[in-house]
Amino acid sequence: MPVNAAAGFYGAGAAALALMPLVMTLANRSSPALVAVAALLVLAGRFAEAPRGVARLLVAPLATPPGIAALAFLLWCLVSCAWSPFPDVTARAAREFGPTLVAAYLLARLAPGRIPDFAGPLALAAIAASGLLIAVGLAFDLPLQRLLGQRAIAFVYNRPAMTLVLVMGPLALVLWRTGRPLAALALLAVALPGILRSISGAAMLGLAAGLATALVAWLLPRRFAIGLTGLGLGLAVALAPVEGDLLLRLMPEAAHARLEHSSSRARVAIARSFGAAVAADPWRGAGFGVAPRFAEAPVAERIEPELRPMLAVGHPHNSFLQVWSELGLPGAVLLALSLLLALRAVAGLDRPDRVAALGLVGAAAAIAFVEHNAWAAWWTAGLGAAITWLREAGLRAQRSGQG
Repeated sequence: MPVNAAAGFYGAGAAALALMPLVMTLANRSSPALVAVAALLVLAGRFAEAPRGVARLLVAPLATPPGIAALAFLLWCLVSCAWSPFPDVTARAAREFGPTLVAAYLLARLAPGRIPDFAGPLALAAIAASGLLIAVGLAFDLPLQRLLGQRAIAFVYNRPAMTLVLVMGPLALVLWRTGRPLAALALLAVALPGILRSISGAAMLGLAAGLATALVAWLLPRRFAIGLTGLGLGLAVALAPVEGDLLLRLMPEAAHARLEHSSSRARVAIARSFGAAVAADPWRGAGFGVAPRFAEAPVAERIEPELRPMLAVGHPHNSFLQVWSELGLPGAVLLALSLLLALRAVAGLDRPDRVAALGLVGAAAAIAFVEHNAWAAWWTAGLGAAITWLREAGLRAQRSGQG
């Protein structure tokens, strides 16, 4: 197949990736499909260009310590399916998570180094349009959703806002690496209206945590920045089962009053209920993906009756706690090991890439601690897109000799 065919595949895949924030704003379940399309196009481009090198690109990271830890975590997810009390629910979670994880991995491994220059400005335009649509839509009672016959509910923009938080830093770094510093600053600026105007407390928390982590990474020596981030991740995993009890004791009533729109009291109750379920079965968990029917799981009968109702909310609103409750201690240990080994790899990056990577880690960890189903396809797709842009920025730095 001619070389220009490969370039066509790469361009189409990059366009799908760049437009993802805007398409997510128009249809907030669309990111898994876009990441899958982008991954297939880039895979086709790689096969058109040099088919013999594709397998090596995909397999090589899996033989590294972070790759082995991640594979062990996924293997434990698979093993836990054996004792799931609801095989149909587990299978549904696997069907949502698995294909998107594969697509995100393909994209993050194969697209960097093959993304055309037009993709950065296109992504800037998509993020600007996304931020504007969110801000204007919420200011004028969601006219676009009414026109399209969709649900006119403010939280329809929560997922797009969280996606903006994930991709804004890596995309800004790509623009900076391509000699567009003003465009990089503009991208950060145009993403903010959509994030700040949304009703997503998780998006705003992720933004604050990402900026704080990036600032720490910029100001402190490499070892201290990595150490502090690792400590934060370790605590997020270790304290997840007792989050509810800690918040019940330490969070004052005034704080609940200020956070009334975030349902803070309900979140504390949810965390206490799932924490009690972890305490009742800490060694293996209830099984992968059973959160939607956790109230019916056998472990629910072993906790206090007053804590059982909140098990029916669908998921713990804390991905670390969900891992504990579904996968037990082995899952939590393997998750922590995967995160910390990945963080060690980040330590070897040049300063700008390290700052952007740690900013992404801080933002993603903060969002994961308060929001969404851990196996949600839109979340996996957003992380895959952010990592893809981050790796693209790093490869551009290597080619240009920047530090």
